[in-house]
Amino acid sequence: MPERSSPPLRRLPVGAEAQPEGGVHFRLWAPAARAAAVELDGRDPVPLAAEPGGYFAAAVAEAGPGTRYRFRLDGGERALPDPASRCQPDGPHGPSEVIDPGRFAWSDAGWRGVPPRRLVIYEMHVGSFTPEGSWAAATARLPALAELGITCIEMMPVAEFPGRFGWGYDGVDLFAPTRLYGRPDDLRRFVDRAHALGLAVLLDVVYNHLGPDGNYLTAFAPAYMTRRHATEWGEALNFDGPDSGPVREFFIANAGYWIDEYHFDGLRLDATHRIYDTSPDHILAAIARRVREAAPGRTTFIAAENEAQEARLARPAAAGGCGLDALWNDDFHHAARVALSGRREGYYRPYRGTAGEFVALARHGYLYQGQHGTRGSAAFDLPPERFVVYLQNHDQIAHSGAGLRGHRLASPGCWRAMTAYLLLSPGIPLLFQGQEFSAAAPFLYFADHPGELGRLVREGRARFLAQFASLAAPRMQAALDDPGDPETFRRCILDHADRDGEALALHRDLLALRREDAVFGGDYRIDAAALARDCWLLRYFGGGSGDRLLLVNLGRDRFFERIGEPLLAPPDGGAWRLLWSSEEPRYGGGGTPEPVADGAWHLPGHAALVLGL
Repeated sequence: MPERSSPPLRRLPVGAEAQPEGGVHFRLWAPAARAAAVELDGRDPVPLAAEPGGYFAAAVAEAGPGTRYRFRLDGGERALPDPASRCQPDGPHGPSEVIDPGRFAWSDAGWRGVPPRRLVIYEMHVGSFTPEGSWAAATARLPALAELGITCIEMMPVAEFPGRFGWGYDGVDLFAPTRLYGRPDDLRRFVDRAHALGLAVLLDVVYNHLGPDGNYLTAFAPAYMTRRHATEWGEALNFDGPDSGPVREFFIANAGYWIDEYHFDGLRLDATHRIYDTSPDHILAAIARRVREAAPGRTTFIAAENEAQEARLARPAAAGGCGLDALWNDDFHHAARVALSGRREGYYRPYRGTAGEFVALARHGYLYQGQHGTRGSAAFDLPPERFVVYLQNHDQIAHSGAGLRGHRLASPGCWRAMTAYLLLSPGIPLLFQGQEFSAAAPFLYFADHPGELGRLVREGRARFLAQFASLAAPRMQAALDDPGDPETFRRCILDHADRDGEALALHRDLLALRREDAVFGGDYRIDAAALARDCWLLRYFGGGSGDRLLLVNLGRDRFFERIGEPLLAPPDGGAWRLLWSSEEPRYGGGGTPEPVADGAWHLPGHAALVLGL
């Protein structure tokens, strides 16, 4: 093989890299191996040269984009797919394919991103978002989301996983967009089109474990995993033990890869409470830095799911934090779920769904900040835009057992009122796909695993749901949907032809109010107060733009002749007037009485009102 006249050009520390002058440079980390080779399209192996630190590499002139390849270690009987493959056209167990990211013609050179204050996030599962289940089909529906007022798509994980369908959280090829939704350039077209419409795109990534089927990382290096820590999914990833340096490099590179090669605008980090790292430079802080470096001149956004509610993750590194932008706020969801459904089972038991909780959520973000046990830590210093809030997401819908969406669990009026609280919240609102039109399709847990693994997944899912008393009885356990049944997946596919126009109007008008109103769309200071157990208000102080009141009443009609709540008082010389009501007939409501007359207040039941001056 002829020697190269210059070092290979590489974007990633490992994997296959197409070279500008032709050929492909292959590199892998296999510290326990004595020898390694690459096999191209089933031909004779090409030896890779050993490098310091357990790496092997070689430039192969006869390879190029589209070449399929595998690696063979120590002359073993089985050739393995590349753990840093950019494409697995036949799934995790098949050969890898060389991809040249430079061949795609981007049109988003002027894109600068969406500021956090303007984010309205739409969580999307590509496989069930359309009947086709493809990036191409989802791309065609982006204009409707932009017109509605969505500003950001959050895509559920797309790293290659086995089977015909799944949520994506059992991904095993972290650099390879799944074959189930199309080719890599189809994903690039989705992002490019989104940017042209003013939509940012985030990717949900899983850095706490790998799926149980198709994970070849430990075949190359057992040090990718560690028994020093454990997760509910098995061994943890090794970010702080012996030989963790290349492991950290692999995952940090993956975070930057999605920003660099696919132009994603940021990441949602799954279950960060199960990412263990005791090193001085926490892996999450390193990931945040890499994301910023990969997007010069662009606004990026990194949010974390964290059941422990560790506020430090969203603090800057200079203040001892990890530099993430926001945290998912399950407290918001859980309080709302209790208020709307009346159920306090399982992990909902600590919540009451009262006005006091919704006042605290608006003021302080998390409800639980360490006052009971180990859940949460002080977050008073975090502004509202550090919290992503939601009435439903992929997990919480599926955890209802039957996959019922929120509007099926609440009265119509209360659901509209709580939607107003969500979309006018000072936090960053998130909608789950189909929420905007009250989709009839459920969202269940589905994962296509064969044989014994499928049985274990099915039984594990049933055990998890048994924490809810209403789902623990044998009759209910027997009625649970089988995650591996194709019919379970099919039932979750959205029907965009069956759209509730009243729900769409509600979401469109609220998002316009959030975006265009002089106060909601500008800079404001917020305060909140409870008026009754199920009735509360938020006051938005807009300075020269005036003030706004959001009144939410989940109970019966309220009449106040006199009320000693100063937040209800209009500025000197002013009088409140009704600007918006969730009881408008175009939303399916029954009309709204005048809320203020001769100093007395009438707040209709199961409704939300916006008042201005």
